[in-house]
This record gives sequence, structure tokens and C-alpha cells, in this order.
Amino acid sequence: MRKRRTNLGYFISEGFHSIFSHGLMSFAAVCMIVACLIIMGSFSLLALNADQVMSQLESENVFYAYIDENYTDEQITELEAKVKQIDNVASVEFVSREQAKEEYLGGRTEEMFVNMPDEVFRDRLVIHVYDLEKFSQTVDEVSALEGVADHRAEQDLTDAFITVRNVATAVAGILIGILAAISLFIIANTVRLAAFARREEIAIMKMCGASDSFIRWPFVIEGMLLGLFGALLAFFAQWGIYAGVYKAVMTSSAATIVIPVTFGAVWYWVLGVFALAGVLIGVCGSGLAIRRFLRV
Repeated sequence: MRKRRTNLGYFISEGFHSIFSHGLMSFAAVCMIVACLIIMGSFSLLALNADQVMSQLESENVFYAYIDENYTDEQITELEAKVKQIDNVASVEFVSREQAKEEYLGGRTEEMFVNMPDEVFRDRLVIHVYDLEKFSQTVDEVSALEGVADHRAEQDLTDAFITVRNVATAVAGILIGILAAISLFIIANTVRLAAFARREEIAIMKMCGASDSFIRWPFVIEGMLLGLFGALLAFFAQWGIYAGVYKAVMTSSAATIVIPVTFGAVWYWVLGVFALAGVLIGVCGSGLAIRRFLRV
């Protein structure tokens, strides 16, 4: 047990020493990790907020199908049954022209509204859907049914948020891939410099019987530390950026449409993902760099 503790202390000490012996490269590696994680975090939070807005809109995921005025009660019942058979339809409610008039009037008492004939209004089906991503498709399917004369659907806002979420996810994936590759390259070079400076020492250790894992661990620790430093810096930077954006949104007119997710609700998720991603990048970069120096 004591030997393991001694080895761990040696590994950590050597890891820190390697970081500071190549300060400029270490700084560049940390900066790239920070940039990668902030971009990943920003686009992920954007997609998360778009999902939340879509969830809020799902409580209002409704459109109206106006029924042919020549349809009888029996035909209306058949049409309602056909609409219910469409996969994405959650519920269907028939509203007669008389009910539509009452809803329209509300508390109005003006004579011009009260005396408005029922014929001005039309029988309609109020249709709720399950999945907003299939909203447009569902509207088209209902509109294509015989007996549906017209429809009204407010889908522009829904489509806009779906587009934002999909674009944010795609852009985040591309940029994360590029920056992660650059981060791996820089960390690998940083560790490679440290290993090159100690190549004779590594060769002697190998000839004296030191295992590959004993030689490798200080460099792995170096990569892990670089990844963790980058993750912590990225977390606090992301916190500050998101707090600024959140405040700007909540003090603008957009707050009537969008209620952003608070950072307090997701900080542990952001920190955990950043730490895991930083460590993985660091360990992979170290593994790539040290492999060739173990072939003695």
C-alpha cells in the first residue's frame, strides 16, 4: 500500500514537472481544450434551450381543421375518426359553429358582435399533436383528407426552434471534432517534448526492468492534469458567458417567448461533461505521444 502511495506521488510530481518544463506548449494545449469545451458547451446549451422551448410549445401544439360546410353530422363523425387514426394526432375535439361563436364573443356585449349570424363561423376540429417535429407533416396529412376545407396552424415558431436545435447540434459536432483533434495534437506534442527530453532516462529505466506502465503513468498524469485545468477554466468561462446571455434574454422582449434554462439547473452536468471530455482528450493525447518512446 505504501509503495503504491509512493508511486502515485512520484507520478503526480513528474506530471506537474513536465507541465511546467514546457510551459508554452502546456498553455497552448490548455487554451485549445478551453476553446473546444466552451464551443461544445455553448452549442449544447443552445440546443437544450431550444428543446425546452419546444417542450413549452408542446402544451400549445394545436391546429384547426375547418370542415366542409356541406358535410352532415354523420360525415363529420367519420372525418373525426379518420383524423384520430393519424399517428401523430394526440386528440381531436369537434367545435360547432355555435360553440365557435361563443368562444369568439367571450365577454363582448356590443350589438354588432352579439347579432353576428352563426354562418360567419364554421364547424372545425381542434387537433393536438404529440411530436412537434412532425407538426407540419401532420397538418399536411389532415389537410389532404376529404372534407377538410381549410386549416389554421401557427407552425413558423415551432419550425424555427427545430431548425435552431438541429443546426446547433450539427455545428457543435463539427467544431468539437475539429478542435478536439487539434487539442489531441497539441497535447501529444507537449507530452512528446517531455518524453524526448527524458528519452535517455526512459531507456535506462527500461533496461533496469521498469515496466511500461511505470514509465507511462507520469505522462498520462500530465495529460490528465492539462485536461482538468482546461475543463475547470472552460467551466467558469462558460458560467460567465451563459450568465451574461441569460440576463440579456430575461431583460428583453424575448422573455415573453423564451424562458432559458438556468445555469444552476445544469451546472453539475456541464462540469461533469467538461471534466470527462478534458481528461479523455488529455489521456488520449498522452497515450499517442509516449507509445514510441517505450519501444527500446
